[in-house]
Amino acid sequence: MTSLEQARAQYLAHLGVERGLSDHTLAAYTRDLTRYCEFLAGRGRDDMASVTESDVVAFAEAIRTGSDGGTVLAPSSAARTVTAVRGWHRFALAEGVTASDPSAAVKPPPTSRRLPKAVPVEQVEALLEAASVGEGAVPLRDRALLEVLYGTGARISEAVGLSVDDLDLDGEVAAVRLFGKGRKERVVPVGRYAVDALQAYLVRGRPELARAGRGNAAVFLNTRGNPLSRQSAWAVLQTAAGRAGLTEHLSPHTLRHSFATHLLAGGADVRVVQELLGHASVTTTQIYTQVTVQTMREVYAAAHPRARA
Repeated sequence: MTSLEQARAQYLAHLGVERGLSDHTLAAYTRDLTRYCEFLAGRGRDDMASVTESDVVAFAEAIRTGSDGGTVLAPSSAARTVTAVRGWHRFALAEGVTASDPSAAVKPPPTSRRLPKAVPVEQVEALLEAASVGEGAVPLRDRALLEVLYGTGARISEAVGLSVDDLDLDGEVAAVRLFGKGRKERVVPVGRYAVDALQAYLVRGRPELARAGRGNAAVFLNTRGNPLSRQSAWAVLQTAAGRAGLTEHLSPHTLRHSFATHLLAGGADVRVVQELLGHASVTTTQIYTQVTVQTMREVYAAAHPRARA
């Protein structure tokens, strides 16, 4: 293992152990920094101290154009890669491995800020109803899973990561404990529909699925009694969408977007929504306000007698 590879391994270990990044994020950072190491090796750099600002700038250009022989990255992926590189150099400086940070002046490429995709309440209701079609444990699980995703705004990794101890369904205000990015914990209230779906699944569905396994604390189990994977949860949504006749592309994140958009449209304060979503900054949440403002404009244009041109 070269000096660069050793430094990369130390940084990734820091991200996993001390920063608590998810396996999914760590895998992405590993790919990004592996490509960076290969790029630096091609320029004759064999340790972190020998890297210059021009190296970092050249790499940022390479991932945008593919001039290093690698895949041309989309702006969002290129921005993540540059962020990973900058984080590694900051870590090396903080640990005393280098005397300066050659990436400090290199900014991630700008990305277009697309409005989140949300679906109307009626379509969400149709999706949820379609998830519970059939008999047995699986429809009960699928309905509970989608109710949790839409009812709490949870990320898919947070939902499948729920353990039975994370549920408080009998308190004065039912709630679930979610662990977001960096294992940051938050407690989110759960509405009546999600509570009913969870209780039906926990009483009549989960015990049946659990019998196939060796004992597991995860809330959502597959037919082998093991924790449901992100990919399987995605398939649950796709199956329900097909049954409901929803032709637009839906993802678990669509339900998270819909959760936030519907809350704001109903008058929720943006800072409350920020806490519910687990966003570190309210700026991230404010993108949803653009959705509701657009809806407001459309309603005004259609309904106000003096709005017509």
